[in-house]
Amino acid sequence: MDIAIIRAGQMYRYYLRQVVVGDGRRPARTPLREAQEVAGVPAGRWMGRGLAALGLTAGEEVTEAQLRNVFGERGRHPYADRIEAARLAAGESPKKAWKAGALGRRVTVTGVDLVFRPQPTVYLLWALGDEETRRVIEAAHERAIERVLEWIEDEVAVIRYGKDGIYKVRPPGGLVAARFRHYEARSGMPLLHDHLLLSVKGQRLDGTWGSVHTEVLFENTVAASALYNETVAAEVCEALGLATEPRTVTPGRRPVMEIAGVPHELIRWTARRGEQIAACLTELEHEYVTAVGDDGELKYLPVVSERARAKLNAMAARKTRPPKQKTRPLAQLRAWWKTSAILTSSVAADVITSLLEYARAAAAAIRARVADVLDVALAAVDVTAVVFVMNSGGRFHRRHLLAEARRHLALVLRGRRREAGLDDRIVDTAIAAHCLDISEPKTVRGLLSDYRLYTARWALPDLQPARRPPTPAPDPGQPPPADPGAPAAPRPPDQDAGEWEIPRVPLRYDRAVLASAVVRGKLRTTTARGRAYDVAAHQQAAMPEQLLPRPAAAPEHGDQEPEAEHRERVDLSALRALKKSRTDVEALEFTDDQLRRLQEVSTRAGDQSRRRTAERADRPGADAPHREDDQQTHHPRQPDPGHGPEAGR
Repeated sequence: MDIAIIRAGQMYRYYLRQVVVGDGRRPARTPLREAQEVAGVPAGRWMGRGLAALGLTAGEEVTEAQLRNVFGERGRHPYADRIEAARLAAGESPKKAWKAGALGRRVTVTGVDLVFRPQPTVYLLWALGDEETRRVIEAAHERAIERVLEWIEDEVAVIRYGKDGIYKVRPPGGLVAARFRHYEARSGMPLLHDHLLLSVKGQRLDGTWGSVHTEVLFENTVAASALYNETVAAEVCEALGLATEPRTVTPGRRPVMEIAGVPHELIRWTARRGEQIAACLTELEHEYVTAVGDDGELKYLPVVSERARAKLNAMAARKTRPPKQKTRPLAQLRAWWKTSAILTSSVAADVITSLLEYARAAAAAIRARVADVLDVALAAVDVTAVVFVMNSGGRFHRRHLLAEARRHLALVLRGRRREAGLDDRIVDTAIAAHCLDISEPKTVRGLLSDYRLYTARWALPDLQPARRPPTPAPDPGQPPPADPGAPAAPRPPDQDAGEWEIPRVPLRYDRAVLASAVVRGKLRTTTARGRAYDVAAHQQAAMPEQLLPRPAAAPEHGDQEPEAEHRERVDLSALRALKKSRTDVEALEFTDDQLRRLQEVSTRAGDQSRRRTAERADRPGADAPHREDDQQTHHPRQPDPGHGPEAGR
């Protein structure tokens, strides 16, 4: 979910001419409904619990006059024209008649634009599937939007009052929003998304109208986006029998959850805009690190920080933004998308035509391997550790924990629905057990629970892994290579093409993951073997790399055998099944050579164990082994919480 401000005036006219007609070009003096029919997009619909106070109903069609009054006339009643005409007919002055149709004070910021778009694999199923699949996904998409709007009404939106707006109250009657459906991106590729134009006007307890604090909406955008992503994936998976899997988009950053079984080549087929932005971003980053001032010194840092890279990415998106194309009906778009995918996506035609069946087969493999188990205590540790390291100075608010808790639930549950309020339970547990309140409120706002400032109970140097030094900045005076056709230098294995030339500050998410692993390891050493260990195994069962054993530590003496090999058994049948299912991204990395190597390690460990047993039995004067030792010889030892492939999760 993205958010943008709507202001009365020129920005509102942009929405009225283009956004409400599917991002097309609305001809002058063309009625709104007629323009939407020509563009092939449905009419806008009203949403929100605040509709009753305005005489509207949920699902009612949005007219141009209503849209103009609410968002274009600085916050008026949807039927302000009728109200004003009735008052004038009753003999009231024009000033009083106009004021009767206003919703409180006039405002410049009349609303916010919340843009909801599902994950790429979801709208690929929507674009390339049959009509039934399309309707199911659209219904799930709408339910997810409704869930987010309800959460904003209940937990986020506040109306300010009092001197300088220091007091805040939830709008008891709810909010008002108009939703408009779009089908494609600017590049013409499929992109199901809705624009939710949310009015800032809300009713107080005494019936007067005030303005919702837009800063609070911006602060909770990440948490709202995580809620939408989690909800739409769960709705789609439960309705169609699917499951989700993590997909790494940028190395070092947190993975995104996608529908399992949908080939990633189809995602790249739709990513034309992304490729253009990435190419432009590389050029802008090079200009950034090599820019010099009048004195010949570098104007900026020799590395690209995360904040600078985000600004450069926005600049690249604006520079490569293509002009709007002529909109077409959805039926024509779906036929063209399927033909284009078959001809240009490098994915087999039978896979594209049977995409839902492939996704269901992948989901069956994941459901059989991943149990529906969640431990709130372990989730609270993981969420706190990630947020602690990701935020500057280790300080954060409750909304940061809430957003990370929803990401954690999406990763663990893999498309299953969860009980209501589970994310809040994880956050409350994290605050109570692992967070310190370091707030020093000097204002009324600082006393609110949403603005309490927290930090973790741990020391940051104990958790944060060592930073990788950034690569040196390229020399601006270095001449280009003499042979332009010479092969490029080999790039590091952890970087994508085009990334190794630009120095960057190391990303935080990889350090946060390691920090959470350290904390969970400490927790496991103080918990009785069984419950915490088994729950962690269930939670991480879908992460194939966790099945691999750690490299055995070198023994201190050459005549001693490492005992870790006997403990670190490898479930080769699980690895082979994982490689055969090819549902997770990491499963593609298991080759036959790796499986053969793992088989040799397991066989060698067994041979060494039997050889040591035989040596003890042949040793002169040795007593017969006890029954406990005999059981340990012939049966694999239970995994220890501090060792083995489960350690360090």
